[in-house]
Amino acid sequence: MGTLKTPSRFLCREPTEISVIRWCSAVGQVGFGYLYRNRKISKGSQSLVVKRRSYTEERNGEDSITSGRNSEDEEQRKGLLLGTERDNSGSVIGFQLIPHSDVMETQDNIANGKEELSEDIERGEEASTKVTYSVVFVTSEAAPYSKTGGLGDVCGSLPVALATRGHRVMVVSPRYLDGGPSDKKFANAVEVDQRSKIYCFGGVHEVTFFHEYRAGVDWVFVDHPSYHRPGTPYGDIFGAFGDNQFRFNLLCHAACEAPLVLPLGGFTYGEKCVFLANDWHAALVPVLLAAKYRPYGVYKDARSILVIHNLAHQGVEAAATYEFLGLPPEWYKALEWVFPTWARTHALDTGEAVNVLKGAIVTADRILTVSQGYSSEITTPEGGYGLHELLSSRKAVLNGITNGIDINEWNPSSDEHIASHYSVNDLSGKVQCKIALQKELGLPIRPECPLIGFIGRLDYQKGVDIILSAIPELMQEDVQFIMLGSGEKQYEDWMRNLESVYREKFRGWVGFNVPVSHRITAGCDILTMPSRFEPCGLNQLYAMRYGTIPVVHSTGGLRVSSLN
Repeated sequence: MGTLKTPSRFLCREPTEISVIRWCSAVGQVGFGYLYRNRKISKGSQSLVVKRRSYTEERNGEDSITSGRNSEDEEQRKGLLLGTERDNSGSVIGFQLIPHSDVMETQDNIANGKEELSEDIERGEEASTKVTYSVVFVTSEAAPYSKTGGLGDVCGSLPVALATRGHRVMVVSPRYLDGGPSDKKFANAVEVDQRSKIYCFGGVHEVTFFHEYRAGVDWVFVDHPSYHRPGTPYGDIFGAFGDNQFRFNLLCHAACEAPLVLPLGGFTYGEKCVFLANDWHAALVPVLLAAKYRPYGVYKDARSILVIHNLAHQGVEAAATYEFLGLPPEWYKALEWVFPTWARTHALDTGEAVNVLKGAIVTADRILTVSQGYSSEITTPEGGYGLHELLSSRKAVLNGITNGIDINEWNPSSDEHIASHYSVNDLSGKVQCKIALQKELGLPIRPECPLIGFIGRLDYQKGVDIILSAIPELMQEDVQFIMLGSGEKQYEDWMRNLESVYREKFRGWVGFNVPVSHRITAGCDILTMPSRFEPCGLNQLYAMRYGTIPVVHSTGGLRVSSLN
């Protein structure tokens, strides 16, 4: 929201309601939950004061006034910043931040809680927890409302699992409307009588919130015209949307306001929250907490966790776009990104850019990846996509926790999408699922023939070209092959062509269909995942639960989970 320079007449040791309202008027009544919903501020309550104490000065009993000055010395005096670390290119790769109280202990409890949850599920025991938190997931997609892959699955199921353990959980995601049948997914979400004005991209943008309470979770959807268009959450047939930086920047600002302003269940979540920011789309949240809120006493007890599902996508844009993000100018270095010489477009290109994911890595209290193997891979030059030095410098707060799956949705003994139920004690139903799948797709009904499946995006990461090169030889064997997915047009066309060439052996389903994915997982003998890199992967976990053998590339989460 830019640098807030507060007139001295609005500064006072014990601010009154009238002084706060005047200050709100001075800064344009934008953000901060409109000064935490204009609540009366009294002595001893959490107030939005432009005064804060540094850690050193608190010990000395001296007051410090935040003045918005840009020097690094002033940042040190405010207790926000000790210094910067740069890589060989001169790009800032880290800030030596003074830690917030109990950060490590709090986040260790959360991480341990997730691991305990996984163990409880494996043992089939009812989950319980000793310490509860207010947890806010910020994500670009959450099943069943929106989903393009594993991110949607995780952010649709993990919040429910945490809620069953007694945590208060909110999920904040866009309200995508495309004018089609998928809009019905938001039918039960009711508009909240609360609007927020957000300053970014050179103006004030108003967002509304929709809310649905389901499975013990507050599902909050940010509504804005930029989310109302055909296509996926990220693009359409012509490619990625050109305003994605704006769309997800808006999501992050709204997500920071939501716990302050939304009276869900009769009262707000308040400031003492744990934010889980998922991938670059939500990566501005930790930066906003550090740069926009904490300097003014808001969210001082909140914690932020960055969850990296795929490091290949980082939200990199031109350096000039920084001024649109609604951040103070002095925080530019947190997002500063300099491309190496070989990656620049021409001799006059300085390579300067802003990298939103980098900013989150710098400012988040804890960093998680979706598998232990991937947490190691991203600290190497091969897997770090230019961020390996920064991630290595933050190894003390970097962990990997393998994604879990919804064992109620993915259960062959009760799955409503498959032809016959079966279990580990009686696998006879799996043969019936295979026969039903062959019949549905028009393949010769041959229970004895090995049936191989693929489910996923049709792109380079998923190794689809490896399957393409192997198909001519593979089709010489006595096998059948089924593929389900969408993505690059060349691979979609290739699937259609293969179906016409190998009518008795190959079927390709262009698009994504949840019931069909269940039937392929249950009916196939083998599920192939030749991904070049895979942070975690969920399909191999589904396959093992359905008695289907995953054949995977030894990388990331695939290597670890398939061995286990």
